[in-house]
Amino acid sequence: MKIQTNFNRVETKYLITLNQQKKILDCIKEQIKPDEFGKSTICNIYYDTPDFLLIRRSMESPIYKEKLRLRSYGTENRKTPVFLEIKKKYDSVVYKRRVITTQSGAKCFLNKTSTQNTQISNEIKYFIERYKNLREAVFISYEREAFYGKDDSDFRITFDRNILWRDWDVSLSSGVYGNPILNRGEVLMEVKCSGAMPLWFTKILSENEIYKTSFSKYAKAYQSIMRRNSGGQKYA
Repeated sequence: MKIQTNFNRVETKYLITLNQQKKILDCIKEQIKPDEFGKSTICNIYYDTPDFLLIRRSMESPIYKEKLRLRSYGTENRKTPVFLEIKKKYDSVVYKRRVITTQSGAKCFLNKTSTQNTQISNEIKYFIERYKNLREAVFISYEREAFYGKDDSDFRITFDRNILWRDWDVSLSSGVYGNPILNRGEVLMEVKCSGAMPLWFTKILSENEIYKTSFSKYAKAYQSIMRRNSGGQKYA
């Protein structure tokens, strides 16, 4: 299986219910196939400065924003591919570039001792050099069900449930647990395509009164951290 390391696409998000998810899947089952990961647990570490500069800038909704994260599909072990990736968004288009590494390899990037020497790894090194004192800020995990279009493999649709965050024990190998981001019964749907969304799909969204929303998992976690730190809410 060839692992993709470079993505350019438009991503649109929708906050829906489990019932709406079922209706959508029933409507589009003839046009889609499960992707190579199918149902999976995705684990992420988001890097940020001690004062959360990256997510604060992102929440200001600038025309350009960027983030750095480490991702694994499932709890990390020696057999699990781990991806260190830069995700940039400019004028609604998302650009994602990543390298395959390990958790210790990611620490080498942060410590500026990595020996990887490719175009993408050098972009990551430049990112780390530009933002001083980056650290493992937040762990975010979720259960994902992913599909792609039968006639257009660039069209992808994902459904994320059980989105959890924690800012302690920030490791890909410590298991999936933390504080929930979504309310019970909510699902985050993301539609990803290289160009315009297919008309047959926009018609389904309209018929089911499903509208796009602005939603960032990391921003939601950051807002919860700020509430906790200000004494507005307590977590275990």
